[in-house]
Amino acid sequence: MPRPAINVAVRAARTAGNLIVRNMNRVEGLAVMEKERMDFVSEVDRMAEQLIIRDLKRAYPSHAFVGEETGESGRSRYTWVIDPLDGTHNFLRGFPHFCVSIAMLEAGEPVYGVIYDPLRDETFTASKGDGAFLNDRRIRASGREGVAGALLATGFPYRQRRHLDAQIDMTKALLASAEDIRRTGSAALDLAYVACGRLDGYYETGLKIWDMAAGCLLVREAGGRYCDLAGRDGVPQSGNLIAGGHKVAFGIVSAIQPVLTPELLAG
Repeated sequence: MPRPAINVAVRAARTAGNLIVRNMNRVEGLAVMEKERMDFVSEVDRMAEQLIIRDLKRAYPSHAFVGEETGESGRSRYTWVIDPLDGTHNFLRGFPHFCVSIAMLEAGEPVYGVIYDPLRDETFTASKGDGAFLNDRRIRASGREGVAGALLATGFPYRQRRHLDAQIDMTKALLASAEDIRRTGSAALDLAYVACGRLDGYYETGLKIWDMAAGCLLVREAGGRYCDLAGRDGVPQSGNLIAGGHKVAFGIVSAIQPVLTPELLAG
């Protein structure tokens, strides 16, 4: 049975998702700002985040919040981490692949996570110790024995193009044995796909906590593993993330070590 916090987060995610879908046909008229080079935010991102925080605060007024667009507010052992529209670039171009991501951290560790894909009406949920689910059906990460034949996903971060050469080298190293690599434009949804076995593994540099908190919990509760590029377990403060079934994650770590820069290895 879903925990009360999951039910609240699902309702908030669906409210935000409905707003996003309603605005798909007016993308050309939306106010859009470039936060940093090639990193955009639309008024839909901001409106969706406001709705999510409103709904979560009604249920948990004493909790803290970290939103991609509104930043940090409050101080608490419990913190809600929110990406109201992961895949903004896709949304603005009409590319149908984006989601809402919400996680609750307890003392910095993800304990509840929701990722909602409003176009496919797919709701991924996880609670620490209770497993991971897609629309109330239990899901499991890939049981593949390693990188050989694996379908992986990655992303090329807008803010950290200085790591581009290293990431291309990582991709080359993995393609030596992987089946293929996808680049979809939504880290949170990629991690949800890892959790349900649609993807065998995932790697990326330069992620933020709101990109990965819910997805990491999903992967772990689905029987997988997440770590930094050096193989250290936990949500990496560096934002340099590997996730997958246990043997796939280990295989990714092993394959990329020879091409990692000291900066990326240090985390």
